[in-house]
Amino acid sequence: MASLDDAGRVPHSTPQRVHQATPRPVDATTLRRKKRHLPTWLLSRRFVGVAVAIGGVQLMASMDGPVAVLALPKIQNELGLSDAGRSWVITAYVLSFGGLILLGGRLGDTIGRKRTFIGGVALFTFASAVCGVAWDGGALVLARLLHGAAAAIVAPTCMALVATAFPKGPERNAATAVFGAMGGAGAVVGLVVGGAVTDVSWRLAFLVNVPIGLLVLYLARTTLTETRRERMKLDAAGAVLGTVICIAVVFGLSIGPEKGWLSATTIGSGLVALVASVAFTVVERTAENPVVPFSLFSDRNRLATYAAMFLTRGVNFTLTVLVALYVQNIMGYTPLRTAFGFIPFAITMAIGVGVASRLVMWFSPRAMVIGSGTLVLGALLYGSTLHAGVPYFPNLVVPIAVGAFGLGMVSVPLGLSLIASVGVDRIGPASAIAVVLQSLGGPLVLVVIQVVITLRTLHLGGTSGPVTRMTATQLHALDHAYTYGLLWLAGVVTLLGAVALLIGYTADQVAHAQKAMKAGPAEPLQHDAG
Repeated sequence: MASLDDAGRVPHSTPQRVHQATPRPVDATTLRRKKRHLPTWLLSRRFVGVAVAIGGVQLMASMDGPVAVLALPKIQNELGLSDAGRSWVITAYVLSFGGLILLGGRLGDTIGRKRTFIGGVALFTFASAVCGVAWDGGALVLARLLHGAAAAIVAPTCMALVATAFPKGPERNAATAVFGAMGGAGAVVGLVVGGAVTDVSWRLAFLVNVPIGLLVLYLARTTLTETRRERMKLDAAGAVLGTVICIAVVFGLSIGPEKGWLSATTIGSGLVALVASVAFTVVERTAENPVVPFSLFSDRNRLATYAAMFLTRGVNFTLTVLVALYVQNIMGYTPLRTAFGFIPFAITMAIGVGVASRLVMWFSPRAMVIGSGTLVLGALLYGSTLHAGVPYFPNLVVPIAVGAFGLGMVSVPLGLSLIASVGVDRIGPASAIAVVLQSLGGPLVLVVIQVVITLRTLHLGGTSGPVTRMTATQLHALDHAYTYGLLWLAGVVTLLGAVALLIGYTADQVAHAQKAMKAGPAEPLQHDAG
């Protein structure tokens, strides 16, 4: 060992050897691997093709609602539709979708999901083309019925394809994210693009689906693989009868004010609904695989939750249609201006959902629904005082934003209450029924409010039909009838609050349901609510 001098240094005569690490050569393969940020499957033709195909369908479906609502006034004026005929442009789609969606989901399991998906997309694309060239109201309504049936076939198949086309893990998560993003984007894109296109022609708003549909068909045929078929009996009779019941009821209610409540058409619709209801009950009680298991309606809390979901969707759907009609027919907005006016509605509803997701941990569903419903009630009562000359800000945008925020908050506790009633592992059939009821709630509540508006318009000396043919006095009557309809819609919200009193789940039970939903399938959730 070298000795140190008086200063504690190593003498020059005995230098120490310093060992330095020899640099290792850089492996080019390792360097390329580190620089690669995207996994190979994300850039594969199959992943891109399947994701674009499924996402494209989701985009078309989510755009359809906003586009059709924005186009209603122009459709009515060009085709000369009555108020009842105008409503059927929206109602036909929703009724056939809600009535057939359970059958559509099982169809994919029976004949194969790829075959079902391609057939549904082809029908949706064809229906879009017919809507775009419709020569009268009857052709348009028939095409909208096909539209809804196609959506009922495709919608449940999309998520099933995501689960079967991609392995569990990052690949499936990415595909699910694309699917969800297209749904959210479709609502906004449907507003903006739909408004801009409808300003040019309402027909283009439907024809824009045709090239998207053709692209989806090509990608589906070349990238999707067929799934294994399952042998199961389809309750086609139950699905068709359920749809017939809803169509007959809505048709009878919508045509009553114009044809007369004792007219042959109105009475005939009631008889069809009655006979179909009896047949539906018999079929569902004897079916091996019924589309509507009656046992799901045996629990009081679950039944109240279903009723609240039905009414909530009805209020949301009806409010959207009425606002779109009012600002265009009465206030003179263009479709594009109407679309931008609806953006705060979408944003505040999303905020309401986020806020409710946190508050639901502390407050019972009953308190959440009643409290949030009070916001909607206040917005509707204020809206009933509006008239044609009010400015958009703040008179119109404030009640729109407040009402949307309240509706967003209502939806969260109801969804979690449904999970609390059956458990995550058995949520499939229960949620399927919820989707049907929500789909039917919109047109059924709308037709009731539309009847009120039509009767009020006639009572005030107005008339039914295109606003381009109305005098100033008739437009004034229609103005007051729309705001009067909001008072009746406020009555529906009051009924929603009364139904919420029957939901007996506690905040702890709903919080448990929320945690179980995030964790995935688990043991059935225990609850002591009667």
